[in-house]
Amino acid sequence: MNPERLRLLHSGIEKKGPFVYWMSRDQRMEDNWALLFSQALAREKEVPLLVLFCLVENFLGAGQRQYEFMLKGLKELKKSLSSKNIPFFLLQGEPEKVLPTFVKKYKVSALLTDFSPLRLKKTWVNTVASKIKIPFYEVDAHNLVPCWLASSKQEYAARTFRPKLNAFLPLFLEEFPKLEKQSIEMEFPEKREPKDLEFLLPSKSKALTFFGDAFFEAWHFRPGEKAALKGLNTFLQTRLNSYKLSSRDPNKAGLSDLSPYLHFGQISAQRVALEVEKTKADPESKAAFLEELLVRRELADNFCYYSQAYDTFSAFPAWAKQSLKAHQKDPRPYLYTLEEFEAAKTHDPLWNASQLELLQKGKMHSYMRMYWAKKILEWSASPEQALEIAICLNDRYELDGRDPNAYTGIAWSLGGLHDRAWKEREIYGKIRYMSSEGCKRKFDVEAYIAKYLNKPFASVEPFTPKRR
Repeated sequence: MNPERLRLLHSGIEKKGPFVYWMSRDQRMEDNWALLFSQALAREKEVPLLVLFCLVENFLGAGQRQYEFMLKGLKELKKSLSSKNIPFFLLQGEPEKVLPTFVKKYKVSALLTDFSPLRLKKTWVNTVASKIKIPFYEVDAHNLVPCWLASSKQEYAARTFRPKLNAFLPLFLEEFPKLEKQSIEMEFPEKREPKDLEFLLPSKSKALTFFGDAFFEAWHFRPGEKAALKGLNTFLQTRLNSYKLSSRDPNKAGLSDLSPYLHFGQISAQRVALEVEKTKADPESKAAFLEELLVRRELADNFCYYSQAYDTFSAFPAWAKQSLKAHQKDPRPYLYTLEEFEAAKTHDPLWNASQLELLQKGKMHSYMRMYWAKKILEWSASPEQALEIAICLNDRYELDGRDPNAYTGIAWSLGGLHDRAWKEREIYGKIRYMSSEGCKRKFDVEAYIAKYLNKPFASVEPFTPKRR
């Protein structure tokens, strides 16, 4: 294990109690560097290891679909950890409130957590560190190359980031060691882990509250590590070979569909990369997929790590902000509210179909996500309002929302992040433009519209758009 994945956030005095891995972003047992480092450190100290997860209600706008997906994955995880004799605790509440209490109560010897570049996790980490007096470590178990090591600054574009990442890959793209069965046991007399995580599922109790989610068809994505590995194997065997040609057509099942599993950490991106490298497939398709998995995904972490205003207009490049502001008063033929966007009540059947795909599947095709976001810019009163609407809908309905990839993708679509200036036009300024006519040259638009707009339960009431 490359020790540069591990960094000490806070020094302190070690106690004689258990070593705790505060699991957050990487919710899996296999191929988890944070868990592997935790076990190694616990063995070194000759203390037992336990895994702890803090369940926070209303996390960044997440709703029932995301919590159902996560909790079912955690239920499987708890069972898997039990087979290794590793206890799993689930605490409800803000980490900065419940973690210091837990640390004190069980005389925890040291604490380790997995890395996230998002502001909320950083705030939790900093606050917890200020309230405990034991060593506190962090491991980047999500990226192949630790985010803080891949680059020391916010990168301008993929072309500036790619060579830096590629230089480090040989040092970190290694096979995972196996997690060992824990031999040291410890009694926890007042352990407050649930006997069964079922009681927390929104569909089975009132332990958590959510907005309505009547559109969602949960069968599109089965949660958990086993489902994630099955999905990876299916992709490698049936779709990787044609990825370059089919991944940009929303009518074809050309994507890997791994983003919900990667988001919740139910599968490791490093495991995906290792298996892709082993698979016999079209070299150009493998290269195209690895570009998305490695360069683009880790560039998103770079953006959110070094730009803590990642979800605001201020994070857009200077040229884009200037251009958008110059076109702030351009007439908008259509203006829609958040509620109208949410209900897929625009004048454009292609946009409505993309929103209905999101409502129904919990994941919009990646090509349509660009069109979807750019049209929100075109049909909103300001870029700031468009950004707010796009993030709200993305975080509320995407299984893989509330993620650096999502914030970066929206900033690329609306604000030219990691892109260049294009031909100037109304409303968009110099931001890259997309149109339904352009989509027609890429794929069968009518077939895509029919796939989502013609479902009986997905029909929308007649709506007269607001013309300006």
